[in-house]
Amino acid sequence: MGLTSKERVFLKKKAHSLEPVFRVGKDGFSETLAQGIAEAIELRELLKVKILQNSEVEKKEVAIQIADYIGADVVSIIGRTIILYKESMEKPNISLELKNLK
Repeated sequence: MGLTSKERVFLKKKAHSLEPVFRVGKDGFSETLAQGIAEAIELRELLKVKILQNSEVEKKEVAIQIADYIGADVVSIIGRTIILYKESMEKPNISLELKNLK
């Protein structure tokens, strides 16, 4: 999809108060993790994924793997937290606000 800088700023502000819903541990990326994230992001559109301290995976690599697998955009990587966005087909909420930005 590709987000503009204006959209990224908006989504970062929206995600600020969110708590991480999923955590990536020492095993790193897995299809099970990605499927869980895919289900959650369909309902929420915007979520955080935390990479735990014991994880040996590269944060950018994991972010890209998850985003590619579920068809989402990486909004930002702040420390060990990844912010992901994907427009919901069933319950668009944040995506409607994003469209109003344009």
